Amino acid sequence: MKLLLQQIIQLAEQAGDAILEVYQRDITAQGIHAKHDDSPLTDADLAAQQIISARLHQLTPDIPVLSEEAAATPWPERQHWQRFWLVDPLDGTKEFIKRNGEFTVNIALIEQGKPVLGVVHAPVMEKTWAALKGEGALVQHQGEQYRIHASKPQPGEVVKVVGSRSHPSPELAGYLEQFKQYEMVPVGSSLKFCLVAEGEAHVYPRFGPTMQWDTGAGHIVAEEAGATVAFEGLSNAPYHREALLNPNFLVSAL
Repeated sequence: MKLLLQQIIQLAEQAGDAILEVYQRDITAQGIHAKHDDSPLTDADLAAQQIISARLHQLTPDIPVLSEEAAATPWPERQHWQRFWLVDPLDGTKEFIKRNGEFTVNIALIEQGKPVLGVVHAPVMEKTWAALKGEGALVQHQGEQYRIHASKPQPGEVVKVVGSRSHPSPELAGYLEQFKQYEMVPVGSSLKFCLVAEGEAHVYPRFGPTMQWDTGAGHIVAEEAGATVAFEGLSNAPYHREALLNPNFLVSAL
């Protein structure tokens, strides 16, 4: 599995390179159009999807793939999957279009409804977070790898709460009332999981829509770094279910 993790890190970086090629174009040449749900889709999403799908089929031909850009597999088929890849080839398409660099490639391996391997790659930052079940979490940056750990706030320390740039919610205000002092750390995509995993933030409460592929990779990175990830109303197998839409959840080092 350690070899597979390194292969998935390399794959995420390859997909990131393809995303950057589109990102560096003039915005009129990025192929931006709306999907059926009015969410944006770009040439970068499609290029990354093609690279990831092809490589995963080479590496693990017997493991199916569930991806944002290929999510048509019906539940009667998916419910029999014991293992599958959960992929978002470009998480944070809105951030991509805004050109703020806060988008990621997410690849997770799910077994029995739980993530056991996860990679989150931020192409603009040239930074990759990765985790393997039972092996902890790490960051790869500028040719180096190092372990990361979630961090509880010290007594009297301001609680750092990470939230979305694109999806603020009124429920968040109610949640924040419990803290005497807090600081909001706005960031896009699955980078929110990674900030908690690195100890750069203490908690990530999500009161808004996300899909399974938005959370699988960041989920295990945060957990293996020592944080907890809890989905409202779900059992201990949050990725084995018909609904692809996630309920509210909390990522916490508190």
